[in-house]
Amino acid sequence: MNITEIQDLIKFVSKSGVTEVEIEKKDFKIIIKSEGKAKVEQQYIVQAAPAPVAVAAPVAAPVAVAPAAAVAAPENDDSKYVVVKSPMIGTFYRSAGPDKDVFVSVGDSIAKGDTVCIIEAMKLFNEIESDFGGKIVKVLVDDATPVEYDQPLFLIDPA
Repeated sequence: MNITEIQDLIKFVSKSGVTEVEIEKKDFKIIIKSEGKAKVEQQYIVQAAPAPVAVAAPVAAPVAVAPAAAVAAPENDDSKYVVVKSPMIGTFYRSAGPDKDVFVSVGDSIAKGDTVCIIEAMKLFNEIESDFGGKIVKVLVDDATPVEYDQPLFLIDPA
């Protein structure tokens, strides 16, 4: 099977809606997996018997929900600060309700484990806690706006 035949087979699989095709001969094996028509991105794997060859297009990775992460800040003058990042996709809220005070403001000192915000995901309100103590330097997200996984929320001076 030459490269043109493999490319034609990949095109056929992507148009037909088939999710997986596997062809095995004595000198090669080809497996073509697709996420289906709902996904634009697809994965293609081609293997030859003596030396495996892989041809891959990008595949969307599943998003995992993790605890609030703290890592080094961007590489500008904010490099001495740490960043509290969103552990999930959802809607960012600075307070527990519209008539409640915000959890933290710029200039506030916080301790490890203090709640800094809430992220609503699928009608569940998740309190996000700081993994370290310090002073809030900057709030990077507006109240009641959508946030992505691993999006920076706060800059904190750990000193």
